[in-house]
Amino acid sequence: VQLQASGGGLVQAGGSLRLSCAASGRTFSSYTMGWFRQAPGKEREFVAAITWNGRSSFYADSVKGRFTISSDNSKNMAYLQMNSLKPEDTAVYYCAARRGVIVVTHQNYDYWGQGTQVTVSS
Repeated sequence: VQLQASGGGLVQAGGSLRLSCAASGRTFSSYTMGWFRQAPGKEREFVAAITWNGRSSFYADSVKGRFTISSDNSKNMAYLQMNSLKPEDTAVYYCAARRGVIVVTHQNYDYWGQGTQVTVSS
């Protein structure tokens, strides 16, 4: 399984970015796709996750109402739309995949993309 994250960049506070995760290497019908982030000196933290069929999703409290996770089965893509960005959202964002239900612990995800930097200036 290969995951390729993209879409990061530099944006002002209040702005928006959309991250993309391209998945390849197998059929993902029973998988969960997750987004995590890691700021310098901090632990990797859960952001959002979605089942590959799109029926279930879950968000960290810190991003709820601002971020939206989605998936496109036909393209093997997952997305993270990030609105109303804050400086505290600055981090490297990773997409990840696991077989099974949504969980929030990064240790339970088996496959990881390379990360994409998101920087929000105040």
